[in-house]
Amino acid sequence: YISAHSAGTFKATAQSVGMCSIHTVLVFALVATTIFTPVYGLEVCQSTDRDCHSHDEKALDTVKSRWNMSVSNLIQNLDQFSVSCKKLIEAFPIDEVDGDFVRTVKNCIFSKSIPTPLKGPLRLAAVSKDVIEGILDVDMAVTQSEEFLHYASGGGLLPGSVPLAHRYGGHQFGYWAGQLGDGRAHSLGQYTNRKGEVWELQLKGSGKTPYSRSGDGRAVIRSSVREFLCSEAMHFLGVPTSRAASLIVSDEPVLRDQFYNGKLKTERGAVVLRLAKSWFRIGSLEILAQSGEIDLLRKLLNFVIDEHFSSINSDDPDKYLMYYSTVVNETAHLIAQWMSVGFAHGVCNTDNFSLLSITIDFGPFGFMESYNPNFVPNTSDDEGRYRIGAQANVALFNLEKLLMALSPVLSKKQQQEAKIILKGYLYTYQMRIHQLFKSKLGLLGEEEDDGYLIAFLLKMMEDTQSDFTMTFRQLSDVSAQQLHNRNFTQMWALEDLSSHKLFSDWLSMYLLRLSRQQNDNNLDRQHRMNNVNPRYVLRNWMAESAIRKAEMNDFSEV
Repeated sequence: YISAHSAGTFKATAQSVGMCSIHTVLVFALVATTIFTPVYGLEVCQSTDRDCHSHDEKALDTVKSRWNMSVSNLIQNLDQFSVSCKKLIEAFPIDEVDGDFVRTVKNCIFSKSIPTPLKGPLRLAAVSKDVIEGILDVDMAVTQSEEFLHYASGGGLLPGSVPLAHRYGGHQFGYWAGQLGDGRAHSLGQYTNRKGEVWELQLKGSGKTPYSRSGDGRAVIRSSVREFLCSEAMHFLGVPTSRAASLIVSDEPVLRDQFYNGKLKTERGAVVLRLAKSWFRIGSLEILAQSGEIDLLRKLLNFVIDEHFSSINSDDPDKYLMYYSTVVNETAHLIAQWMSVGFAHGVCNTDNFSLLSITIDFGPFGFMESYNPNFVPNTSDDEGRYRIGAQANVALFNLEKLLMALSPVLSKKQQQEAKIILKGYLYTYQMRIHQLFKSKLGLLGEEEDDGYLIAFLLKMMEDTQSDFTMTFRQLSDVSAQQLHNRNFTQMWALEDLSSHKLFSDWLSMYLLRLSRQQNDNNLDRQHRMNNVNPRYVLRNWMAESAIRKAEMNDFSEV
C-alpha cells in the first residue's frame, strides 16, 4: 500500500519520520462507492419556551427538493399517518410469553412489548426537518401538536403499530455476552413513503422490555441529545447511518451512574424517535446460531436478503455466500468513511454492527480532535479496544463472528470460500481509505507515491497534534500560491502542522504532485476538497454544551 519513494531525498525523509510509524498511521487510516456528499445545515427547533412544541447518500438537489416540497403534498394530520407490522409479524414467530418481565427468550425474533409513556410535562426539544418531511412525508406544522408529542414519546400507538422488542445477542469487548436484545427500544412498525422507501420506526428510551436485564428501559437527556445530533450529523457528512426524527424530554427522574464509579445521579428521561431501513444486526444472527435455531436463522437471512439485497437471487444456492461477500465489502467501506471524518464509534460490539452496514447505536462515540490513532471516546474502554485506530481490525473481528453465525447454513465448500472473501477485507479497506484520503488532498489520478504522501502528512499531524478536521479543511481553503509562500494567516491548524521540522519536505512533495495534475486549477481543487472536508463535525464540547443547555430546557443548540 505504501511505496518507498525512489528519490534519495525522500528516502532520507522517510527514515527521519520513521517508516514503522508511518505504517502505524496507515493502519489507523486501516465503501460506499461514491464520494462524500456535501455538508448541509440542519433545521431544528430552537425555541427555549417551556411550552414549545414547535418542535442511501443524497445529492444536494435531492435535499433541496425535499426541503422545498409543497405543503399540500405532506401529511397534515397524524390520523393520516400509519405504519405496518404485518410483514415482520408474518415473517417470524413471535414470543409466546406476554409481559415485559425479564426472561430468556427462545425460538423467536421479536417479543411484543408496549412502550411505557414518559411522565410529563413533555417538551419537544428538536426535530429533523429532513426526516419529518423528506422521509416521513409529514408537514413540520404537525410536530407542533400535542398529538405528535404523544405518539413520539410512547404515550400512544400509531395506526397499524404493534410494538416489538427485538431479540439478539452479541460479542461485547471480544466475549460472547449471551442474550441482549432491545432493552429500552420499541419498534413501532414500517412506514413506506411516497418514494417507495421502507423505513422501520423505533422509539429509544421508551421503557422496559423482556430484554431490559437490570436496566430501567429509559434513556436520559444526555445520551438522547448525543444520539439525535450524531445520527443527523453522520447523514449530512455522507456516512451511511440510522436517522433521528425527534427528541422529546421530560421531567421524569432517572438514576444513572454516568462514570461507572458507583455514584448515582438523578437525570431526566428522554425519548428519541429514530429510523433505519432495518435494525437487524450481526447479533441478530449470532443468537440463533448459538441457540441452535437453524431454521429461524435461515428464515431471518432469507428475509434480510429478499428485503434489502435485491441484486441477490433468492433461488441462488450461493445466496448466503453472496450476502456475506456484500457485507464484508460494505463494512470495509463504512469503516473507511468513519475514519475519513475522524469518527470513533466507541463500542463496536457485534450487537452494534448493522447487517446493512450502516452506523447504528450511538453511545460513547466521539469525533477525534487532535490527530491521534489511539483516541478512545469511551471512558469505560480501559484497554482501548475500540480506539479509533483499531476500528478496522475490530470490524474484521465482527465479520469473523458473522461468518461463524452463517456457518450452519453454508456448505463446507462455501465456508472455505467465505474465508477467502474475508481475507479480501483488508485490501478493500485499504483501497477505499486510500481513495478517500486522496480526495481529501485534492489528488487526481494515481501516482506511485500517493500513499506515502498521505502517510507522511498523518505522521506529521500526529507529531504536532494538529487538528484532524481543520487541517484538511484549511488545506482545502488555501491556494497553491499561499502554500508555496507558507502564508497561513488565521489558519491555526496549518500553523500547527507547519511547526514540524519536515513540513517543508512534505509541502514540496505535495505542491509538485498538484502541479502534475493536468487541466486542474486552484478553484476546481478547492471545490473538490471542500466537498469532502467538512468545516464542522460534532465535537465533544459542542455536544456537551447542547446537553447542558437542554437539561435547563434551552434547546437552542440541539
